[in-house]
Amino acid sequence: MNSVVQTAQQGGKAGKRPALPFVLAAPAVLALLVFLVLPVAVLIGESLTGPGGALEPYVKFLSSGYNQRVIWRTLQIAGATTLLALALGLIVASALARIGGTLGQILLFLCVFPLLTSALVRSFAWMVILGRQGLVNTGLQSIGVIDAPLSLLFNPTAMVIGLVYLFTPLAILTLKGAIEAIAPQVREAATTLGATPIRLFTQVTLPLLVPSLIVSAVLIFTGSLAAFATARLLGSERHMILPTLLHEKVMVSFDWAAGSVIAAVMLVLSFAAITLFNALGRRANRMVD
Repeated sequence: MNSVVQTAQQGGKAGKRPALPFVLAAPAVLALLVFLVLPVAVLIGESLTGPGGALEPYVKFLSSGYNQRVIWRTLQIAGATTLLALALGLIVASALARIGGTLGQILLFLCVFPLLTSALVRSFAWMVILGRQGLVNTGLQSIGVIDAPLSLLFNPTAMVIGLVYLFTPLAILTLKGAIEAIAPQVREAATTLGATPIRLFTQVTLPLLVPSLIVSAVLIFTGSLAAFATARLLGSERHMILPTLLHEKVMVSFDWAAGSVIAAVMLVLSFAAITLFNALGRRANRMVD
């Protein structure tokens, strides 16, 4: 009899166990719903309340030539930032992985140290460097390359420079671990079979880094789409991008309807970028296979 009771109790406990993970995850899921999903839903709902129909605010926004130029400029700056940050991150991460040891750890800390400071402080630093009396203009004038200071601030180039500096540490952190995870025997086997350093990189190392490159590209591109502080300090009203346009509509014009449309467009662009990068990653993996 006791054995029957114990078996029933054990069966009851076993039946309750599958629900335990859901109970433990409930607080996190609730927090995501309240603080992430609900605000986004309210935002999208606000953007769909136009007098001419649900899509009327989007048609009005996207039909404007000025807004089209803003969107295109935003994509250009985010794309250039992504390519440059990935290239620099790959070079630096490869060097750090090759150095290794204590020196490599120290250099890695120095590379990611800017992450410990705010984007606002880093943007102000670039204003000092690129200003008319900054380090670049002063250095070029001192060696006789230029006679008058160059206008290096408040343009798309300055924004790209600031954003590359902002996001390159993320690429370094992501790619360094992926490079170190590649077994040395793989490179040795490729070298033994006659692979040159260029072919070793393009046909062995780079394909193995595709997942990490995709993750880095998503982080950098989506981060560049929403980088307000850097664009506001290093850009200008003539070179408006979506984050600064959103700030102008909401905080200056108090046009919350237009601001919700801009935010929804930024959200769609972010999801489109994630989908595109994932598709490119799958295609690259099929080509490697």
